[in-house]
Amino acid sequence: MKYVVIEKPGDVQIKEREKPQRKKGEVLLKMIYGGLCGSDLGTYKGTFIYASYPRIPGHEFSAMIEEIDEADAGKYALSTGMIVTALPYFNCGHCFSCEHGYENCCMSNETMGAQRDGAFCEYIVMPAEHVFDGKGLSPLTLAMVEPFCISYHAMQKAAIKKGERVLIIGGGPIGLLGLLAARLMGAEVTVADVVEQKLQKALDIGASHVISLKDGDFSQSVKEITNGDGFDVCVEAAGVPDAFINAIDSATFHGRVIVVGVSSRKADFTYSYLQKKELTVSGSRNALGRDFISLIDLLRQNKEIEACVTSLVTDEIPFQDAKLAFSKSVDPSQCVIKTILRF
Repeated sequence: MKYVVIEKPGDVQIKEREKPQRKKGEVLLKMIYGGLCGSDLGTYKGTFIYASYPRIPGHEFSAMIEEIDEADAGKYALSTGMIVTALPYFNCGHCFSCEHGYENCCMSNETMGAQRDGAFCEYIVMPAEHVFDGKGLSPLTLAMVEPFCISYHAMQKAAIKKGERVLIIGGGPIGLLGLLAARLMGAEVTVADVVEQKLQKALDIGASHVISLKDGDFSQSVKEITNGDGFDVCVEAAGVPDAFINAIDSATFHGRVIVVGVSSRKADFTYSYLQKKELTVSGSRNALGRDFISLIDLLRQNKEIEACVTSLVTDEIPFQDAKLAFSKSVDPSQCVIKTILRF
């Protein structure tokens, strides 16, 4: 079978190896679609904090079940030929986090495409318990479920209430999917970014306001939108220090700040702002199996949200052209929001 591998920063290759053999309790999957995550792009650029090489990227995907044990099929309501997606995070099961039900932030977490090889292969094997029935959703939609889960999990951490003002800094896929999740919770959402096309997409899928970080006065825009009060919830979804500082500055007194972006860089800020404003600052990492189940059901029932989710896909490229897909996705002039590889 063929697979995609990043040998070193900037070096994407298509190689061949034997089709994997599944073990007891595992499912053999034939890949259909794989989405390029920001972490995959960071591995390609050499900027991702968890990257090591060589690395097979990919943890956002849809696939067809090719082989499964009869016992697992009954236990997990799966079957041969079913179109599925899967939880790509592997936890140890015995650390403090795992023992307290926080498997998403396992102290030894290994995410596919990051700390272990990922899904960008024609065939992969997965533990049956990680695989979720797509319940009739299209393979393209299912390939977008994992990033939607990341955003949904972050918005749940924020405990958003109906009518609250939410600022999302970063108009990439996680930020835009966060916009959809916050909308579902009844929030009035503002998105900030430097790319005009991303701001337009935010408006297209339901943002109440957008702020250009390229032009204009950011703090003045925040004041105008919130009548000088600041936002109830600020979400850092860009993975850059300035976005975190803007989130702290833009939050109202007694507000909440959620950090979902990933960066290896340091932020320099006056930490007494946290005390002065009595801010609650939380990180958000990965997602839980129940997030996948909830969102699959939600997307089946809410076709408007499903259409918004799939509208974020700007490029669909054969996996054999993965080198082009990666280079195009990191080129600012291309204005790519989400690239999907077709297997």
